Amino acid sequence: MTATPSFVRDPRLMRGSNHSGMRQFNERIVLQAIRREGAIAKADLARLTQLSTQTVSIIVNRLLDDGLLIKQNRVRGKIGQPSIPLSLNPEGVFSIGLQVGRRSLEVMVSDFLGQPRHRLQFHYPYPDPKVVLPNIQAGLEQMRSTLADDWGRTVGIGLTAPLSMDKWSDLLGGAAGKALSRWEEIDLLDSVQALTDLPVQFAKDTTAACMAEMLQGQGLHIDNYLYVFVGTFVGGGLVLAGHIMAGPRGNAGAIGSMPTGVGAAGQQPAQLLQMASGWQLEQGLEAAGFDPQLVHDDSIMDATYAAVTTPWLVQASQALAMTVVSATALLDLDAAVIDGSLGPSLIKALIASTREHLAHYNLEGLEPPSIVPGLVGAHARALGGSLLPLHTQFFPIKDIFLKQDLV
Repeated sequence: MTATPSFVRDPRLMRGSNHSGMRQFNERIVLQAIRREGAIAKADLARLTQLSTQTVSIIVNRLLDDGLLIKQNRVRGKIGQPSIPLSLNPEGVFSIGLQVGRRSLEVMVSDFLGQPRHRLQFHYPYPDPKVVLPNIQAGLEQMRSTLADDWGRTVGIGLTAPLSMDKWSDLLGGAAGKALSRWEEIDLLDSVQALTDLPVQFAKDTTAACMAEMLQGQGLHIDNYLYVFVGTFVGGGLVLAGHIMAGPRGNAGAIGSMPTGVGAAGQQPAQLLQMASGWQLEQGLEAAGFDPQLVHDDSIMDATYAAVTTPWLVQASQALAMTVVSATALLDLDAAVIDGSLGPSLIKALIASTREHLAHYNLEGLEPPSIVPGLVGAHARALGGSLLPLHTQFFPIKDIFLKQDLV
């Protein structure tokens, strides 16, 4: 499986070339400029991209014919001829995000602006490939039916999942552990590609969520942060100087594996995943006779469940505070962004508790990072997946995720 490309902020990527052989690149430059600036006239596009007026005119006409741009109402009242602003056509193309999790499968269709249009979700107690793969096929077939004639403008699928679905099977145990072990023999990317004629790309799920947050959330204002996504298992991503840091093996920001104590002979400290995952809270609820799926509902914060939620919040926030301090000492972070698929009220309480425990550390020599909520929410992983095909096919350099307000 391929790792998520790194994001690079480079002003040169707003500049086209008037040399021959640059047609596709220049088209992407024009699309990016419009995505960044909003509705804009051809003359302003030429100045912004440093392309000739004739080149911009040819490109714009081609993009209008392809249905990727639409004309806005003519602007009058300025000096010279009235101008006709151009904007991206939201329905110019569609892309699909396919998020395979340990408790659910999510299928999302996004438009050309990267805004969600349709969403399906399939729940299961654990990700048995014998259940997950048929659900993927059913989800794709249902989306094809929903899109109907628009299916022909669907450009690809962004597949997101944990890098190693079979790992930590011992935590889930029993039938769940056996189901996870089956993933050792399955290549998820190849399996999904066999179900569709659309091109399929892979990104680690938490990196995809981090990308969605970078493009449409806190990343629009914060350049250096640790991203934390609390789902069935906790995971994360890393953004430095506006770049998503994937790492050579795709494990940058893999905070689930971080130790939460000091190792000693014959005694391994628990990993963050064992201390701050939704799975531990699910187990506590089930042991107390409650529905474990309450973790996704705001009612989880009712006093009825306090005997279960309070110990989990203390344990999880203590472990997260330690992780944030360690990461800040190493990376000089501005913030830690915390989001997840758990209930919004539970995530809010987790953020507040993490802030409290962060204050218990001696931060002399460090600038204390902010602890802020993610703005994208529970569906960040699927949204990040749906952005993959758009960036690959419509941005100047396909291996770069560019941070724009309307992506």
